[in-house]
Amino acid sequence: METNSTAVSGFILMGLSQNPRVQTLLFFLFLTIYSTTWLGNLTIIITVITTPNLHTPMYFLLANLAVIDISESSVTSLKMLWDLFSHTHTISYKWCITQIFFFHLTGGAVVFLLVAMAVDRFLAIYKPLQYLIIMNQGVCIGLVAGAWLGGFAHSIVQIGILIQLPFCESNILDNFFCDIPQIIKLACTDTYIPELLMVCNSGLILTVIFFSLLVSYTIILMKIRTHVTEGKHKALSTCTAQILVMSLNFVPGMFVYDRPFKVFPGDKIASVLYSLLTPMLNSMIFTLRNAEMKKRIRNLMRKLWLSKMLGPS
Repeated sequence: METNSTAVSGFILMGLSQNPRVQTLLFFLFLTIYSTTWLGNLTIIITVITTPNLHTPMYFLLANLAVIDISESSVTSLKMLWDLFSHTHTISYKWCITQIFFFHLTGGAVVFLLVAMAVDRFLAIYKPLQYLIIMNQGVCIGLVAGAWLGGFAHSIVQIGILIQLPFCESNILDNFFCDIPQIIKLACTDTYIPELLMVCNSGLILTVIFFSLLVSYTIILMKIRTHVTEGKHKALSTCTAQILVMSLNFVPGMFVYDRPFKVFPGDKIASVLYSLLTPMLNSMIFTLRNAEMKKRIRNLMRKLWLSKMLGPS
């Protein structure tokens, strides 16, 4: 893609702290979070793949959410961990734009996949007899592909607007990764229209989808409480887990993107939450609140332990 000529070849990321000792502590903290994100989500993926009983639409979507969570966390974590380890905090213009693209690609894919998971639960509760017919393999693959395509469309629009902006001398980003609210303020031109377009493409979409999902889950929970008898606890637990995950993904994002791009003290905290902590917490919530998943993970761990103890035959 051709970009406007700019005097800025790269940006300086202020990060979370300028103190070398604090940076070392943060390195080990976020390395632990990133490793836990990989471990938790990879466990879900392997468990779903290797357990025939989990070859259902709900767990297929859950495994794909785990794939996206790993991808989303990697987009920001790897660069941040390198900066904390090496105490260097620079990023080139091209890599900054690339990071923004993949961050919004994966973030958008999460949002649209959560919509697909809500549709899955709605059909499971309201159309139990036709559920597996409607949610067949082709539909499930289509929903996942649609989530990625939705994320791509969302991200490419952001990048298309961003690369039209000229950057002159200011190149300091008050964050630990490249994101639109900080970088758009560095443009040496009037950014009112670009900011308005960005808010509509990010904040407005998040808000509309979030409240639509809240209404949908409220209807689903009312149906479960009044009409579902068999498997009622499991259905309530699953929906509660999805509401928690949905809130973790949407609320911090709305705080950052659902307003004109001004700097607030809580911006970095929100950024840490939705870019680093949420991908880790998603797997924990779905695992801890899902008795079937916990059982299958224990069985998988037991098999791995026995195979290790017995060794090669």
